[in-house]
Amino acid sequence: MYPELLKLGPLTVYSYGFMLAVSFIVSSYILTKEVERKGLDANIASQVTLLAIIFGIAGSKLFSLLENWNDFLADPFGQIFSAGGLTFYGGLILSIIAIAIYLRRQKIPFLYIADAASPSLALAYGIGRIGCHLAGDGDYGIPTSLPWGVNYENGIVKPSLMFQGSDIAKSFPNGIVPNNTPLHPTPIYEFIVGVIIFYILWRLRKKEYPIGILFMIYLIFSGFARFFVEFIRLNPLILFGLSEAQLISIALILLGIIGIFFINKFPERFKFEPAPIKQPSPKHKTK
Repeated sequence: MYPELLKLGPLTVYSYGFMLAVSFIVSSYILTKEVERKGLDANIASQVTLLAIIFGIAGSKLFSLLENWNDFLADPFGQIFSAGGLTFYGGLILSIIAIAIYLRRQKIPFLYIADAASPSLALAYGIGRIGCHLAGDGDYGIPTSLPWGVNYENGIVKPSLMFQGSDIAKSFPNGIVPNNTPLHPTPIYEFIVGVIIFYILWRLRKKEYPIGILFMIYLIFSGFARFFVEFIRLNPLILFGLSEAQLISIALILLGIIGIFFINKFPERFKFEPAPIKQPSPKHKTK
């Protein structure tokens, strides 16, 4: 694992932060191209990206603190300003709310932009997971004997600490999972699935679907992907033997299915024709 990519004097480039930046740059580029293709000003994409960065990180940190409430109470300052501890769904939910408010003020349907953003969302999530893998921040999976099991002993969250007190740890001598134990590289799994979802959505984006269908497909695919990967990851089970992420995944899957049904039943409610982009008036030359 490589939590720190390089050091330039007093400046340290962390792998997670670097990959997070890459994910935003790539997704912003793709979103800009899609927004332009759909007949809107490219500045809309810039504003949406900025809101996604600010509220995505804030929401991810907030949900992480809520998930680890006892750790937060024990060390509030350290938990708030730690480099790790980001929950994707928290960032997704809060950024959606912020972007929806912004688009409402711009009189642009949220789903119109959500369709444009769906492929980039899938790819950005996958790229971000590479950062989790390099950092070894605890998003890895449970022990495995598969040949591609990964040693995360050099990560920022050691397996011996991650699995401490769990049922998995009880099966190891002295109830301690050795740090060099091969584990499921779940961030890599999610990266691969993210690329696959991106490819599918990219191929579907020019189909004559009603507004919102592509985003609903994204919710369903991403929901299923996260739901199943949770079975090989150590997270607290809070209801019906499911983790918080799995419950949110189910909600997103249902939202996507209901959304597709509703949009197809009332397609006239989801029509939108963007106004022509205002071209700057030519400047008159003075003699």
